[in-house]
Amino acid sequence: MSHAQLLIAVLTVVAGVFVPQPTNDLPNPYQTVANYFKLPDGRTWGSTSAVEIDKDGTSIWVAERCGVNSCADPATGKMSPLDPVLKFDASGKLVKSFGAGMIAFAHGIYVDRDGNVWVTDANDNRVRPARGAAAGTPAPPQPAKLVGHQVIKFSPDGKVLMTIGKAGVAGNPPDALTEPNDVVTAPNGDIFVAEGHSGQNANAAPDTVARISKFSKDGKFIKSWGKLGSGPGDFKTPHSLAFDSRGRLFVADRGNVRLQIFDQDGKFLSETKDFSRLSGIYITKDDTLYGADSESSLTSHPGGWKRGIRIGSAKDLKVTYLIPDPENPDPAKTTAGTSAAEGVAVDAKGNVYGAEVGPKAVKKYVKRSGT
Repeated sequence: MSHAQLLIAVLTVVAGVFVPQPTNDLPNPYQTVANYFKLPDGRTWGSTSAVEIDKDGTSIWVAERCGVNSCADPATGKMSPLDPVLKFDASGKLVKSFGAGMIAFAHGIYVDRDGNVWVTDANDNRVRPARGAAAGTPAPPQPAKLVGHQVIKFSPDGKVLMTIGKAGVAGNPPDALTEPNDVVTAPNGDIFVAEGHSGQNANAAPDTVARISKFSKDGKFIKSWGKLGSGPGDFKTPHSLAFDSRGRLFVADRGNVRLQIFDQDGKFLSETKDFSRLSGIYITKDDTLYGADSESSLTSHPGGWKRGIRIGSAKDLKVTYLIPDPENPDPAKTTAGTSAAEGVAVDAKGNVYGAEVGPKAVKKYVKRSGT
């Protein structure tokens, strides 16, 4: 046991509070397939947290930020001409793209049972005043067309079928959304949206949005639940959503370093911290839970947790495997590994895909022979 773990154990006994121990020393049965995805000549990956599997079980959808960290020019608000929504076949070949000029900050992606592609746009293309600008400085000119703070439902061919939220405007349902992080649909078609990306900030104002909003399958607002906080049903950046086979809604509550579980009416059921500081979650049909931790550090999550993709069960919430992150900024926790993923998805053959914001990449992991 390390000194940090021993200290945690002592404090746990003294305080009488359960503190989960880091799940760092777990087997990694995966290896990386280098340069799997082929982008067009001259195009490079932008930041991406959005990766998903097509209805066919083998094709991969990715929503990325136009080669940088936003499809909107921060100085002018002008939108990139690049398509941010990309579809790759099972060989990693790009076979389709769309969405140019429609998405400023692609953040979450989901493919429903009909093959439609849902993308969340968690920011906008408004031009902000220069940092440190003096009071009374005239507001910068805004772009003619505003985008952002929306959920967009596309057909598999890129036709817009539905939008939720008002383009370029942060607000409250039913009129608007604020920083939608992720979207998922229930078996009956109800739509669930995780809102609020700023709640994990140490200086977040008490009224910072941190909620789940529910809509009918035709986009009519039903209800919202959650507020900024750390109690059951509170959130500090609900970053990712997934359903298990029982229809329970799993929420990656990143700022609170936990996974919360709800019924579809928003009733809190349980939580776990054993998957660490989750940015992305994916649950397969057999209830295997994949959780991407791209942010654990001594400041964000004390105790010596390592970053990477943790793999376990949505049934008993036990963690059994870890694909570690080789670029962890804390040398004391860095191990040989491959994953710096913020978004995660798994195809029908069990191959794992990690979408990376910082390194700007999408990686594929396959099981090693004999594992």
